[in-house]
Amino acid sequence: MTAASNRGDKVMEENEQSIVDRICGGDMSAFQDLVERHKRKIYYLAYDIVGDHQEAEDVSQEVFIKVYRSIHKFRKDAKMSSWLHQITVNSAIDVLRRRKVRPKVNLEDFDQTEVHDNPPGAGSAFPNPEQAADAALLQGRIQDALHKVSPRERTVFVMRHYNDFQISEIADVLEISSGTVKSLLFRALNKLRKELSSYRGNTRWEASYE
Repeated sequence: MTAASNRGDKVMEENEQSIVDRICGGDMSAFQDLVERHKRKIYYLAYDIVGDHQEAEDVSQEVFIKVYRSIHKFRKDAKMSSWLHQITVNSAIDVLRRRKVRPKVNLEDFDQTEVHDNPPGAGSAFPNPEQAADAALLQGRIQDALHKVSPRERTVFVMRHYNDFQISEIADVLEISSGTVKSLLFRALNKLRKELSSYRGNTRWEASYE
């Protein structure tokens, strides 16, 4: 990391602590600044986990309500984004567990041979009915495959492959070891690979553990 990057991170941390201090002092405009700074990332992380727009909106609102109510507990040596991600992940996993079913994902999420190179929403339209039908069949296979993935495996998978979290960052957010993160990711990929192998033929699914 460059000296400029370090300075930028330090300024960001100082700004966040200033916002926290203002919120604790009753400044609602500071809380709105916090929401505006982080709301998009929180929403998309929630959506990737729960797979439903309305539920992702509900999770996002719940996250910021929890933040406002417990902002006085925020540690000055902590990173605000990590704290927000932790609350988001826990809230989203609670949704999955209450729902008792696995979330839906779009076809384009799995439309590349290496999942870690494919961000959500990167697919293209199908030019003919045959391809559309084939896509519908794959969508069904994906839904079946996701029933084999636990909420925690799902969470690790989408944090790593859809949101570009590092293994160490996921470990910090979930409060588990890096080894456990890798194990969960390995299990999730194996389950998805196994369930989709008959349809995808010899397609290789690769994991990134860096």
